[in-house]
Amino acid sequence: MAHRERHRSERIGWLRAAVLGANDGIVSTASLLVGVAAADATRQDVLIAGIAGLVAGALSMAAGEYVSVSSQADTERADLSRERHELFTDPQAEEDELTGIYVRRGLEPELARTVARQLAAKGALAAHARDELGLTEQLAARPLQAALASAATFAVGAGVPVITILLVPTTTFVPLVVTVSLACLVALGAIAARIGGAPMLLGAARVTIWGLLAMVATAGVGRLFGAAVG
Repeated sequence: MAHRERHRSERIGWLRAAVLGANDGIVSTASLLVGVAAADATRQDVLIAGIAGLVAGALSMAAGEYVSVSSQADTERADLSRERHELFTDPQAEEDELTGIYVRRGLEPELARTVARQLAAKGALAAHARDELGLTEQLAARPLQAALASAATFAVGAGVPVITILLVPTTTFVPLVVTVSLACLVALGAIAARIGGAPMLLGAARVTIWGLLAMVATAGVGRLFGAAVG
């Protein structure tokens, strides 16, 4: 039976989009709600702001990820198209190029030439894509996957502070939204670090610190403008 190892790098496409989406959902929405609540807004006003922030943020994340990753995919296709043309017009130069890559990686010139020819015989474009361009099927850009992952995880993350507002007394909006959101950021950072093979404490700390700074800043803005308007 063939044994296929699964590596963490295979998860990098969806993991990056998912973590970014969830983190942005929690931080931006919690910060928005904290800022509005700090200005002595009513529960209804805070909820409207939170729901509007959730919908707008999810759609913005999806659009941003789709455009960004689509640009990456366009670049990959352009590079492959150029490589395909070069293989058709000057196959010997492409074999020499592949041979040179393997020599630089430590193979003897004769062995490198043999490897280049054998790999080219089974799929020259695939060999050049992998070893010259660094493109593989596992790491290929997937715009739709990234967009959906970002939108869905943003909505889930943003739902945390919005649901908190629904459940807690008006007088405790700010401290409880901050507490619940920070707890979720700690869990998100730790889980993402675990999946990615990084230290969990470091992963939790880096998202929590930035999230706390964002909420403190917006609370200050809300308090300042709330007092000014009042």
